[in-house]
Amino acid sequence: MLDKVNKNNKIDISPRQKWLDAAAQPDVTPMMKQFLEIKADHSESLLFYRMGDFYELFFDDAVQASEALDITLTKRGKHSGDDIPMCGVPYHASEMYLARLIKKGFKVAVCEQTESPEEAKKRGYKAVVRREVVRLVTPGTLTEDNLLEARAHNYLVALGQAKSGLSLAVCDISTGEFTVIPTAINRLDADLARIQPGELLITDKLHEDDGIAPALFDWRHILSKVDKAFFDSVRAESRLMGLFDVATLDGFGDLSRSDLAASGALVAYLEETQKGQMPLLKPLRRQRSDATMMIDAATRKSLELAHTQTGQFQGSLLSVVDKTVTGAGARLLAKRLSSPLLDPVAVNARLDSVQFFLERSAIRTDVRAALKEAPDMERAISRIAMNRAGPRDLAAIRSGLLAARDIRSLLMGALDAFGDIPDLIKEGAALLEGHHAVIEELSNALIDEPPLIIRDGGFIRPKYNAALDEFRMLKDESRRLIAGLELEYRTLTEINSLKIKHNNVLGYHIDVSAKNADILMQAPLNETFIHRQTLANNVRFSTSDLSKLAGKISEAGDRSLALEHEIFDALSHQIMRQADTIGLAAASLAGLDFLSALSELASLSNLSRPIVDDSLDFVITGGRHMVVEKAIKEQSDAQFVANDCNLCEEQRLWLITGPNMAGKSTFLRQNALIAILAQIGSYVPAKSATIGVVDRLFSRVGASDDLAHGRSTFMVEMVETAAILNQAGPKSLVILDEIGRGTATYDGLSIAWAAVENLHNINQSRALFATHYHELTVLKESLELMSLRSMKVREWKGDVIFLHEVGEGAADRSYGIQVAKLAGLPGRVINRARQVLDHLENADKGDKITGLIDDLPLFQSLPETAPPSGAGREEASPMDLYLSDIIADDLTPRDALEVVYKLKELARDAE
Repeated sequence: MLDKVNKNNKIDISPRQKWLDAAAQPDVTPMMKQFLEIKADHSESLLFYRMGDFYELFFDDAVQASEALDITLTKRGKHSGDDIPMCGVPYHASEMYLARLIKKGFKVAVCEQTESPEEAKKRGYKAVVRREVVRLVTPGTLTEDNLLEARAHNYLVALGQAKSGLSLAVCDISTGEFTVIPTAINRLDADLARIQPGELLITDKLHEDDGIAPALFDWRHILSKVDKAFFDSVRAESRLMGLFDVATLDGFGDLSRSDLAASGALVAYLEETQKGQMPLLKPLRRQRSDATMMIDAATRKSLELAHTQTGQFQGSLLSVVDKTVTGAGARLLAKRLSSPLLDPVAVNARLDSVQFFLERSAIRTDVRAALKEAPDMERAISRIAMNRAGPRDLAAIRSGLLAARDIRSLLMGALDAFGDIPDLIKEGAALLEGHHAVIEELSNALIDEPPLIIRDGGFIRPKYNAALDEFRMLKDESRRLIAGLELEYRTLTEINSLKIKHNNVLGYHIDVSAKNADILMQAPLNETFIHRQTLANNVRFSTSDLSKLAGKISEAGDRSLALEHEIFDALSHQIMRQADTIGLAAASLAGLDFLSALSELASLSNLSRPIVDDSLDFVITGGRHMVVEKAIKEQSDAQFVANDCNLCEEQRLWLITGPNMAGKSTFLRQNALIAILAQIGSYVPAKSATIGVVDRLFSRVGASDDLAHGRSTFMVEMVETAAILNQAGPKSLVILDEIGRGTATYDGLSIAWAAVENLHNINQSRALFATHYHELTVLKESLELMSLRSMKVREWKGDVIFLHEVGEGAADRSYGIQVAKLAGLPGRVINRARQVLDHLENADKGDKITGLIDDLPLFQSLPETAPPSGAGREEASPMDLYLSDIIADDLTPRDALEVVYKLKELARDAE
């Protein structure tokens, strides 16, 4: 529609100018002119334009919103001869619609009325109510509970570049977390995969950079391009000093130019979107790039750490290990699971705390019970800082601090009882004290169950404020006077059905039926009762006494509500004066939830404490895959088969052979997951584990194409393998499955062969390499640190039974046809496959394919039930024949007993 307005322009103009040109059209009404001028400054966002009790959207905004929200698209007036599309959402339900729009990738500019209609009329009879955008709602700047996932962070990230450096500034405005992380092109994708941003800020220059663009491809749906001036590192220094009210940034560490560019851009974006209501950000912390295990995006997806490969939470490792009882604790667990530590001292400090809670189940139970009473103080205090809080946010601070006080008492009791407790728990307990005044004030001020929003009041306790009690008493007394006045008027008029009612148009009024109205309109009652409104069945009146009383009630209600708002502000300011210490208490509760949850997990899932050190050891005894184990228990009574893994220096590369479905991929993944769990400070699913810190974890398991990148399955495999072989080192752990299977047999074998040699000789990593290429086993002769392992199977009458055990040595064959049979391939296909396999195995090497074409016509007819060729097939035994004739469902108990006797007889005859 706007293109029509500018159809005579010969050059392309900016979106902002298009909206301004539309506002300059002669037929534009004052209200629409205001809308268009505001929209011009927010052309990339949907404009929620407040009109009374609705947010209205116009033009293209209305078309897009109506489709995204599935609401009715209407029209309002005309512009340049065309109807103006319009849709709207109710103000009171706007957050629900905002959530849906944000999830679909929209940004929304919220435009509020900043004056009343009465104030506008003072500027002129036709003056339009003044409106301003008070907030830009974007995916990375959400604070409301119903727009956020309680158990997941929502990170806003800025990618800054200065000279040759790259940095990521990371902020969750709902909790105040603010960090900056140095990165590089070769680890940018891994860092973004670890952070999982909700919104990523970049410049056009970075987006078009050939070196950086490939790493940003998977994040293209959450990119927000901002002005390059946001990333000016010189301006960033003053911006950050102003934000934290300091004269120098030296106290925040040695910040590089790229660190400053990224963090300054993030702050500038918040200033622009929050319109002066800045979140309460914690002091900027610089995180070392080498402080956590590097896990790239492909590995995270392969291992299904936080989500399955189909995007579901259930079935991920996080879904199985999460035993936290608070939202903050769950967020901390997810963060730490994505960022395993590289410092054995820090890892063992966490393990000490987990062991403390594990060995003292009564304390663990009491602490977890108290934690369940602790609301999300982190997010509540953030909303208070941004003036978006309600009474329940104040109550959340009260309840959280009460829980903190109780938990501190429990931990101090444990200290007295046991003489000492781990440092992490002791330090956490120390942060939970010192809030007595705030607790007392909030407990005295707030009712037990306050309402969600402040608008209607009623959240302050009686007897907290004398003036408020007086206004409430006057309001309540006035209502009693209303009831008395109603009785008086009934007596005066002798109309028993007379009632005093209230609505938003007339306020308080007298309501009588139409047949009784004449009595009030005749002398002498017409001098007292003033006619106001006639309806079909009722007539409404007022009196001077009722008007005076209504005025007192209204005044008392207004003053009561205003005073509650003042008290709310005072309580909020008191909280904000102690925001730092309350924030530390909230963080401490999250940390205690994390530690106690890991001990609960260890207790419930039979986990053991790992040894984590700086060695190159990787020794697992009786290791298990927790997700698979849980699924097995839910589906049957079967037990998960545990397996050992020993990647010590003498055999740091295992070549694993065996058929599909035997458990190779599960074995590979479980060892990677054990390493991750150990390095976050968790007990692990194994009888014992000794793990030298893994600095980089690489997984190439599973196969799929990548249509978005235009990559085939084989190309994806090669790209991921290249990343591993180019980056893995001696302290890395590599798991590779079926490298080279997506191309011709000899090509694939050659690639797999070379990859194994490179891992052994160049990367020198601890590695598990699973393959169907049995030819690779000959490498054992030249690679002294390689060990051969295979998945154990048993054959029974042509069928294969998977034992899911890892044994020494190589598998004799792959059992592919048996697996195909289990999958349900038609019998004729299985039989044909056996014939082809027999020919290929027995024919001369040079004559395999030619002979196959000549001797085994592709379309020859084979009976569906033809017995497979090859040795090892036995004729049916008498016992088999006897059993084949029995229909189990038809047997009575006596018949079943006879069957048992007969089977025993046949068994004796067979001996």
